[in-house]
Amino acid sequence: MNDLLDNFKLYLLAFALPLLLSLGLTPLLRALAVRFGHLDKPTDIKTHKIPTPLLGGTAVFLAFAASLVFMRLYTSFPTGTLRDLRVILFGGAVMFLLGFIDDMRKPHGLGVKTKFAVQFAVAAFVVFYGIRINFIHPGYLGFALSVIWIVGVSNAFNIIDIMDGLSAGQAALAAFGFLLIAFPSESIYVNFASAALAGAVLGFLPYNLSKKFKIFMGDSGSLLCGFVLAVVALGTRYTDVNPLGVYAPLFILAVPIYDTFFVSFLRLRRGHSPFIGSKDHFALRLEKIGFSRRRIVGLASLTTLGLSTFAWLITQVPLVWGVVIIVVLASEFLLVSRAIAKIKI
Repeated sequence: MNDLLDNFKLYLLAFALPLLLSLGLTPLLRALAVRFGHLDKPTDIKTHKIPTPLLGGTAVFLAFAASLVFMRLYTSFPTGTLRDLRVILFGGAVMFLLGFIDDMRKPHGLGVKTKFAVQFAVAAFVVFYGIRINFIHPGYLGFALSVIWIVGVSNAFNIIDIMDGLSAGQAALAAFGFLLIAFPSESIYVNFASAALAGAVLGFLPYNLSKKFKIFMGDSGSLLCGFVLAVVALGTRYTDVNPLGVYAPLFILAVPIYDTFFVSFLRLRRGHSPFIGSKDHFALRLEKIGFSRRRIVGLASLTTLGLSTFAWLITQVPLVWGVVIIVVLASEFLLVSRAIAKIKI
């Protein structure tokens, strides 16, 4: 019991430190973005009305990284956990820098091939060091699917970053979802990384939602969030009770993954590239029929909160109940998808 309480205090510290850092760093970086003209300007695809500072992702990364470094100095990690956190920090830094460079070069940004080349290299590095899907055989197939998972989820959070609070809110809730499933467990790196990311993102969110002090996290922040969540999803045991628990990460990350597939499918059906921006997103379709942006973000957050609860349940209940949960949720997603797809944009 004492060990459990001590671990809880450590995870609370890992959450509180980046929260405070992000709360303090975000307005400073916003001022720097305004001073040097690092602004995201409106386009035909983007939906904001005025140029907006674009250094929020830097605040998230610095707060996240500082928390992990501090916890390394404050806590004696097992060798494996220390290695895993180093891998996450290194990979997250590269993904952040990739997004930062892309943000700096807007409105055109880096080419799709360049971004994917770097992302696949980072993902392969992470998987090579052992953070991967272990239940798929042969090994090379598990390796390939792990790489695709990391790249896919990283981009899913970038794709859904179209509305104030949407991507960041999903990232914070997903981080709490993985922390819920992993704690208490031996997945120490998952717990620390999840707590640190949740704190860093929540410190940024009030400014992202503010009208007076608005700031975007940009590709640098969304790619970082997606990468960290994709990696922590690979570090937890889900199938101790029943094999369907393996689907828990899909529940927790369902909203950004759903929007990615939804948008890609509709673009391809029209003969357009899935990598070229458009207004096909479910959030923009809901806005089209009268939903306010705050309400859309709130509904998406409640959805992720509910799905994260079901994700935890599916790792705890017998197989038959796991089947019931998956069938019901899959049916609901199909019905919602059909209704949203009918909305004209």
